[in-house]
Amino acid sequence: MKENRIVFILGLVCLIAALATGRDLFYNLTYLIVAIIVLSYLWTWTSIRWVHVTRYLWAKKAEVGRTSEERFTVRNTSLLPKLWLEVRDHSDLPDHQASHVINSFGARKERGWTVRTLCRQRGRFTLGPITLISGDPFGIFKMQRELPQTSPIIVYPAIVELPSFATPSGQLPGGEALRRRTHYVTTNVRGVRDYAPGDSFNRIHWPSTARKGHLIVKEFELDPMADVWLFLDMAKLAQAELEWEPILEKREPALLWTKRPGLQLAPSTEEYGVTVTASLAKHFIVRNRAVGMVSYAQQREVIPADRGERQLSKILETLAVIKAWGRIPLAQVLAAEGLHLVRGTTIIVITPSTDKKWVTASRHLEQRGLRVTAVLVAPDSFGGEEGMEEVMVELAARGTPTHVVRKGDDLAAALSQRTWEAIERPRYILRK
Repeated sequence: MKENRIVFILGLVCLIAALATGRDLFYNLTYLIVAIIVLSYLWTWTSIRWVHVTRYLWAKKAEVGRTSEERFTVRNTSLLPKLWLEVRDHSDLPDHQASHVINSFGARKERGWTVRTLCRQRGRFTLGPITLISGDPFGIFKMQRELPQTSPIIVYPAIVELPSFATPSGQLPGGEALRRRTHYVTTNVRGVRDYAPGDSFNRIHWPSTARKGHLIVKEFELDPMADVWLFLDMAKLAQAELEWEPILEKREPALLWTKRPGLQLAPSTEEYGVTVTASLAKHFIVRNRAVGMVSYAQQREVIPADRGERQLSKILETLAVIKAWGRIPLAQVLAAEGLHLVRGTTIIVITPSTDKKWVTASRHLEQRGLRVTAVLVAPDSFGGEEGMEEVMVELAARGTPTHVVRKGDDLAAALSQRTWEAIERPRYILRK
């Protein structure tokens, strides 16, 4: 620091002058400067000691387009006040501005503030560490102290509520119900049993309870509905992306927001595909359907089909960190993973690929009795190559339900209507 050097140089000059002249004035100035240096150092050292910082994250999971809230509390446990104290945060969560400067921090006092961050990027992030910085009133010294404690936070992709999504009706193998017990409440009652701790009251069978004299609950079987498998295309060569900077609709701090800003997705087929997959997963799981997911990204990601909120969390956690770094084209993924699916399974393919080989692979799956629905993320609207119309025509000719999503579309509206019905099928004229 410049002030630090000036003070030390001035003290050295006074010391040399005192030794050379022997005058008391220069000796007194030397003693004064040395005393100021020592007191300033001790002041700075104590300013970053006996300080306790706690941070409380309201939820360790967030969602793109929503806010994450964190509460900071700083307590001065010493008997000495602190002139100023900077709490510098090193979190890697984008737009997370948690650093704060505290002035006139009295002894045995406590300060706190709340930080709200609008999550604009999915992924796993780390909150912390923290660096405490302080100095003396003369600006001679500045010291810092590292607080290495960190806490993780995962940001899920955005989820759009879908009013409807039409899929082909699935069939069960052999056309018979699945005879498997489940803890979910379904329309198929298998029998009754004694009440066990943890059973919900809506499972109680009151006629049997009245007859037996103690609580009796119903047991259920899985619904005879086909599983839904989401195939998300994360092949790197199929993706397209535009340069983008988020438009900040609100300039005031997030703490003062009375209305959450509108959802802004990065203009890339990767981000739109992930958002569509997350929205479809929630759409079917809340309707008690078994949902699985397949995607070849950084590595092979396969989540077996299951139901419930836990399954939704598994899918969202995978989608939060998935990247379009895959090297295997969608056609090979469908051919390899489709072999493990039983007849009657519903497959939803989410892809920006204009390669018609995956359409051929999906046709082979349909011939095996699987039901295919396509969600096409048009790459030309993201600055990519054209050719999606040819894929749409081929899918329409086979009657495959198709939904098209373009940059800036309302995803709820785009996924609630079929596009293939509006395409005229090819007509063939027979001549004698």
